[in-house]
Amino acid sequence: FQLQPRRTYLQTHGMVKTTVLEDKKQAGDKFRDYFDYCEQLNRIPSHRALAIFRGRNEGILSASIDIATHETEKSVSHPCEAIISRHTDIAAHTGKPAAPWLEEVVRWTWRVKLKNHLETEFFTQLREQAEEEAIQVFARNLKELLLAAPAGPHTIMGLDPGLRTGVKVAVIDSTGQLTTHATIFPHAPQKQWEAALTELKNICEREHVSLIGIGNGTASRETDKLVGALMKQAPELKLQKIVVSEAGASVYSASEYAAREFPDLDVSFRGAVSIARRLQDPLAELVKIDPKAIGVGQYQHDVNQIHLARSLDAVVEDCVNQVGVDLNTASIPLLSRISGLNPVTAANIVQFRDEHGSFKARETLKKVTRLGPKTYEQCAGFLRIPKGINPLDASSVHPEAYSLVEKIATDHNRPIDALIGDSGFLKKLDPKRYIQAQFGLPTVIDIIKELDKPGRDPRPEFRTAKFQDGIEKMTDLQPDMILEGVVSNVTNFGAFVDIGVHQDGLVHISALADRFVKNPHDVVKPGDIVKVKVLELEPERKRIALTMRLTEPAEKTKNKPKRKQADSGASHSPKAKQHPKKTKAASGNNAFALAFAEAKKKQ
Repeated sequence: FQLQPRRTYLQTHGMVKTTVLEDKKQAGDKFRDYFDYCEQLNRIPSHRALAIFRGRNEGILSASIDIATHETEKSVSHPCEAIISRHTDIAAHTGKPAAPWLEEVVRWTWRVKLKNHLETEFFTQLREQAEEEAIQVFARNLKELLLAAPAGPHTIMGLDPGLRTGVKVAVIDSTGQLTTHATIFPHAPQKQWEAALTELKNICEREHVSLIGIGNGTASRETDKLVGALMKQAPELKLQKIVVSEAGASVYSASEYAAREFPDLDVSFRGAVSIARRLQDPLAELVKIDPKAIGVGQYQHDVNQIHLARSLDAVVEDCVNQVGVDLNTASIPLLSRISGLNPVTAANIVQFRDEHGSFKARETLKKVTRLGPKTYEQCAGFLRIPKGINPLDASSVHPEAYSLVEKIATDHNRPIDALIGDSGFLKKLDPKRYIQAQFGLPTVIDIIKELDKPGRDPRPEFRTAKFQDGIEKMTDLQPDMILEGVVSNVTNFGAFVDIGVHQDGLVHISALADRFVKNPHDVVKPGDIVKVKVLELEPERKRIALTMRLTEPAEKTKNKPKRKQADSGASHSPKAKQHPKKTKAASGNNAFALAFAEAKKKQ
């Protein structure tokens, strides 16, 4: 007896049906869209599948797979029962005494045995596919977040907002070192507004602060208003402010690494330091945090945690190697993500740096304990020394390719530092002339490109978003309002945008552009600054419907089809989840270094 015909039929015509369990409507209100829901098995998207599985696991929903009702009504028996009947030639026994019994056996075979077996099989497949997509989305969003624009070497003030416990203040210098910290109490119940303004002004003047990062947690908008008042009161300070995601800051604050980095600093201030640093260099700061704690995933807690961790680790390493790190300022967590290095060798590098001072040449790495020739070959191209003895040490050109650059310099009677950045000269070079046994044409081309713009950062230019004054909570919003916001999360069904009201709004995939959008990631990415219009508000469910189609009237969102409502279904919070896709090999300034490291791994 073969299952394949029944399996194929159910895969093609099967419908996933969900209903709410008795007396669970109130407790499971967040799953309201799935209380009486039906969608074709082979078309259900990952986020809806995971929402259904979560509702079922929480004891709110029941889920089953069956044929559409209108199909089953067309025949006396279930279509799959008919397939079984034909296979066993039940028709040959029509009119015989055993016919009713055989028909009952067919029904029992399908309803009791085969249906449950196939339903379990299909739900397992659906979950695996949905989890894989969820992991891919998480990885894609994590990569965009890690490669977000850095503010750069500014003196930055980080504010970790709070009400009763006050606002924690931390200032870091251009290298990320903590210079001062304090606590102010501008909000209820203390309401020391003027004293807080004076304290902030004094700190900014004394430390020469140029940028203020405000955490987006509790009392964020109130603190943002405080900083706005400071900027109006002291325009001569030329301050800029930006709201920064706090996701994962508390995890870092309580981590073992933070305790080693700031042993005498209270945990609450470490969060403010992290906020300032992730504004200065998001990649360098976020690598200190478990990727799963950053909060850019879709149902991240519902997927296979081993597969998720493996995929996210690969993304972090890819991003770090793509950007490269400053050998003389990089932290242990950042160094440990470099190709060939691990936490032990990274710690040894930092210890060597502390004992012997800044590295002046990449060659010095060979003196670090447990950093052998193989490890050196794999990591050297990703470690930069901006003001080293050899100007090539500030680029992604691997030390083993220095001889090729030296040959170019010798052939044209020019010093190496004169080659770097001379676009006109480099464009005239014939790459084929410098092909060697060790370096093929693509490698030579990459080296010449790197000489043109050595150590260039692939990350975008830093920009800030401006939240609208007076819009601080959901009740301040009105349909048709046009606001500026920051994309906080991208999923398969749309994008969540932080508009400064402590609840991110959803731009459905159909509202991302005036054209058809197949993949939201083609239009936006986390960290993008966008303009959106408010379409619909559901305060009781904490839902805000937004659109990036600014000419679209709010009325268009009324009376949406029920199936579409599930797109913003259970637990699609702004801090929801996402999936990782295998990241592409880094390009740009580290293409050569990555290629070389991969080649060495295969040897």
